[in-house]
Formats: sequence, C-alpha cells, structure tokens
Amino acid sequence: MEKTKSKYDDFFVKRKLIKRTALLVPAFVIYGFTDLLFKPYPQIYTILHNVVSSYFIIVVLLMIDSFLKATQDIYNSQPYSKDKPIKGYVQGVQLVFTLIGILTIISIIFNVKLTVVFTGLGAIAAVLILVFKDTILGFVASIQLSANNMVKPGDWIVMPSRNADGTVLEITLNTVKIQNWDKTISTVPTYALVSESFTNWKGMEESGGRRIKRSINIDMKSVSFCTPHMIKKFKKVKFLQEYIQGKLSELEEYNKQFDIDESSAINGRNLTNLGVFRKYLESYLTHHPKIHNNMTFLVRHLQPTEKGLPIEIYVFSKDQEWANYESIQADIFDHILAVIPEFYLRVFQFPTEEVSNQQIFEE
Repeated sequence: MEKTKSKYDDFFVKRKLIKRTALLVPAFVIYGFTDLLFKPYPQIYTILHNVVSSYFIIVVLLMIDSFLKATQDIYNSQPYSKDKPIKGYVQGVQLVFTLIGILTIISIIFNVKLTVVFTGLGAIAAVLILVFKDTILGFVASIQLSANNMVKPGDWIVMPSRNADGTVLEITLNTVKIQNWDKTISTVPTYALVSESFTNWKGMEESGGRRIKRSINIDMKSVSFCTPHMIKKFKKVKFLQEYIQGKLSELEEYNKQFDIDESSAINGRNLTNLGVFRKYLESYLTHHPKIHNNMTFLVRHLQPTEKGLPIEIYVFSKDQEWANYESIQADIFDHILAVIPEFYLRVFQFPTEEVSNQQIFEE
C-alpha cells in the first residue's frame, strides 16, 4: 500500500478487490479440469459445471461490490462529496447487479435461458414492485435529494412528523440516519424527505447568524407620557443621550410650528416611556458585540392582547453554537427584565399574591 505515490489504489486494496479477483483463479482451474476429467460422466459434469459457474458469478459480484465501494471511498475523499453524496446511487447499482447475478444463477441451475427467466420475471412484476417498493421509492428520492441539493450528511434538519431533530449522519438507498440532539438516532425512510415536509437549517449555518425571535409583554397600564423627571433621568443614560436631545428639539419645533398648548399632554407630540424604552433596546442591541447589525434587525410592537403589549426582539446573533446562542439570548432578556422598571414600565403577568423582596429574604 505504501509502494505507490497514488493513494487511490489504497482504496481498492482496502476493499479487497485484488483478493476477490484472485478467487477467479480456482474457478478457471476447476473448470478446466472438469472438462478433462468428468466429461464422460454427464451428471457429475453438469453438477460441477453449474457449481463452478455459480461460484464464478458470485466472485464477479463480490468484485463489482469491492469496485463500487472503492469508487465511493475515492469520491468521498474529494471536498465536493459533502454536497453531493453518491451512496444511494452506489447501492442502486449494487442492487441491479445483484439481481442480474441471482437471475443468471437461477437460469444456470435450472437449465433455462436467461430470456425465459426475465419473461417470467415480467409476469410477477407487480409482486416485485410491491416487495421492492421502499427500495424503488428510495432510489428515486435519492436522485431528487442529490439533484436538488435538498439535504446532505452534516446538515441539521427538523422533521416533526418523524420526531427527528438533529444532524444527518448518513443517506442510504432506503434510510436516512439522523442523530438527535439528545444523542438518540432516528431512522427515516429516504422517500419521506421528498414526500413530507422538513426544515433544513443549512441556510442559517451558511448565513453566519442565528435568529433571536422572542417577545416580552408590557403591562399597558404602565405606559405613560414622559414627565420632566423621567426626561431628566433618561438624559443620563448613555444609549439615549443623543436620541433624547434630538427628539426633544424635534418635538419642540413641531409644537411651536402648530402653536400647541403644552399645558395638556394630549396636545401635540410628546415622548412616552414605552417609546423611549423601545429606542433604548435598539441602541443597546446595536452596540451588543454578539449581534449582527447587517442582518434583519427589529424591535417592534406586536398586536396587543389580554396579556399585554408584546415587544418583540427580532435580531441575529453572530454565534451559531447552540449553547452560546442560548447564553446570548438569555443575557439579553436578563438585562431587559432588569432595566424595564427604570423606564417606569411593568412586565405583564397573571395576578399573583404579591410578596416583597424583604419577605423573600426573611424566609
């Protein structure tokens, strides 16, 4: 294996192609001696001839198997093999050669022409289609999956109908093996990936970001116009200083332009604690080192419900690793929950018995 510069021949040696080819030598020797020694004995000659011929076909099938597997190994050693796996195709070709070999052996043993065997095979085609239904569907599905680049080994897919959520380990002619995040293995029929819906997270992994989409419900009773005291406090917040100054100048100019009576808060335009809080979140997330600013970036209101007004964070983290992603997401919402009271807002939650912090500490 180490005497040649090429590595390709190593795959053929590994798959025992040379050893299996050597098995043809005894077949030729026995076949030659059969003609010389047993031709006067027709019955023994026929039996030996059929046995040697069957042996020859089996060895050829083993050689084809070795050749196809070695070819697959060579293909898998190339970088482009990850995007276009050929294991399903190889298994399909193996199946075709195996069927032809079995039919040929049957024709030899029962002394019938191969064309007669195929003719009889056509008569039971409906039964064979039923027996090999999964194999036929799997072969067609493998072609579709590969041609359309729908899924490949290493992709993270989610298939709720099959309770599968994890990384694709292997795609074969009949099955797709998926290692779930709890380390269990799900086996899904190959054709199911074509006939049923699934989610492939490859696009997310290639994008360089992972979506954070989570909302927090604000108690609408706590929403109010900003008082001078609030504005004075908000001016001290680093992420809000520029916004507050610019917004106050804009509102003052607007109210003067339309001669607004500012003695009533409902006249003209005024800052609200919710609007300032939303702007704070935008600035906070913009300056967050783990958040993408060049991907979809939203801090928005959702439809108010009986559970309050949802403020949704829709951004993308730079780190896609599951544990790190969850940590980033948790840190952001830890901060949001802690900072909400500073804007004189309350998080909505179902009524519970109020317990002061002092009581909790005493317990």
